[in-house]
Amino acid sequence: MNKALLSLAIGGFGIGLTEFVIMGILPDIATSFAISIPSAGHFISAYALGVVVGAPILTGLGSKWPANKVLLVLMLWFTVFNTLSAFATGYNSFIALRFLSGLPHGAFFGIGAVVAGKLSKKGKEAQGIAIMFSGLTVANLLGVPLGTYLGKHFSWNISFLMVGIVGVLAVLSVKFWMPVLKQSSEKSFIKEFKIFKRLELWLIILLTTIGTGGFFAWYSYIAPLITDVAHHEDSVVSYAMILAGLGMVIGNIIGAKLAEKMQPIFAVMLTLVFMAICLALNTYFASDKVMVLVMTFIIGLVTFCLSTPISLAIINASKGSETLGSSLNQSAFNVGNAAGAYFAGLPIAMGYGYTSADWVGAGMAVLGVFIAIGIIFYRKYRFNKRQKLKPSYS
Repeated sequence: MNKALLSLAIGGFGIGLTEFVIMGILPDIATSFAISIPSAGHFISAYALGVVVGAPILTGLGSKWPANKVLLVLMLWFTVFNTLSAFATGYNSFIALRFLSGLPHGAFFGIGAVVAGKLSKKGKEAQGIAIMFSGLTVANLLGVPLGTYLGKHFSWNISFLMVGIVGVLAVLSVKFWMPVLKQSSEKSFIKEFKIFKRLELWLIILLTTIGTGGFFAWYSYIAPLITDVAHHEDSVVSYAMILAGLGMVIGNIIGAKLAEKMQPIFAVMLTLVFMAICLALNTYFASDKVMVLVMTFIIGLVTFCLSTPISLAIINASKGSETLGSSLNQSAFNVGNAAGAYFAGLPIAMGYGYTSADWVGAGMAVLGVFIAIGIIFYRKYRFNKRQKLKPSYS
C-alpha cells in the first residue's frame, strides 16, 4: 500500500515539476524564442488548456480499464511529450508540445486521488490524498529549484529533460508497485456525465478555478518579481522557489489536518481568506529583499492548504462518479492556472508593474471566498428543502 501511494507521489512529482518549473525559467524561454514575457506566459496557458481538455475525456475513455493500467498509460504519455518539449525549436512547436504534455495531467491526478483514498485506511482518506499531492509539493521544494537553476545557468531545455527522467521513474513505479485495481467506474461513458447536472459540482469547479487562479496570478510572474521588483540577482530565484516549495510541503500537511477537523468547504474558505490577505500584503513587501522571500514561503504554505480539502469537497459532491469529478477539479485548477497567468499579465503588459499581479491574485481569492459562502448557503437550502419534503407521521 505504501509503495502504491509512493508511485502516485512520484507521478505527482513529475507533474509538479513540469507545471511549475516553467515559471522560474519563463524569462529564459522568452529570450530563447525572442518573445516578450507576457507572450511566454501563453506556454503556461497552453499546458493548462491541455489539462482542461484531457481530464474529462481521458478519464471517461479510461473508466472501463483497470485503474492501474490507465495510470500507467497516462504516465507514458506524460513522459513522451515532456521529453519532446526539450527539443522544441520555436514558439509554435513549444506551445503545441505544452498542450500535449498537459493532456494526461488531470486524469492522472483525478484517478490518483480516488485510488489514494481507496488505498488508505478508513477515516484516513485525506492523508492518502495528501501523500499523492506531497509529490507535487516536494517537486516545488526540490525539483523546481534544481530545474530553475539548471535552466538559468545552462539551458532551459535541460529542465524538461529532467521532467522526462522523472516520468520514466514514475512509469516504472506504477508498473511494479501499483496493485491490480478495478476499473474506475461501472457506469457507461454517457451516464458518467450526468454529474454535470449537479449545481454544487459546478460551484466547486468555479471555486477551484477562481480561488486557485489567485495563486497562479502571483506564481506565474515570481521570477521577474524577485529580480525586477526586489532587485535580487537571477540566482536568488532558485532559492525563492525552494522557500515556496517548503511552504507548499508544510501547507499540504496542514490542509490534510484541516480536512479531518472541519468540513472541507470551510477549510477551503478559511484558506482563501488568508491567501487574499497575504497577496495584498505582498504588494507592499515585494520591494524589500528580505520580506519578499518571507512572503514567498508564507504564500506557498497558505495556498497548498487548499489541495486536499478542495479535492475531498469535489469527490463528496460527485458521489457515484468520483473519478470524473476529481479529474474535473484538476481541469478547474488548471483553468485557474491559465486565468491567473492571463489576467495578471494584462496589467503588467499595460505598464502597472509586476506587483499588480498580486492585486489580481488577491481579488480572485476574495471572489473564491464569496463562492464558498454561496456553496454553504446552497447546502443549507437543499438540507431544509429535504426536511420539508420528509413525510410526517404525527
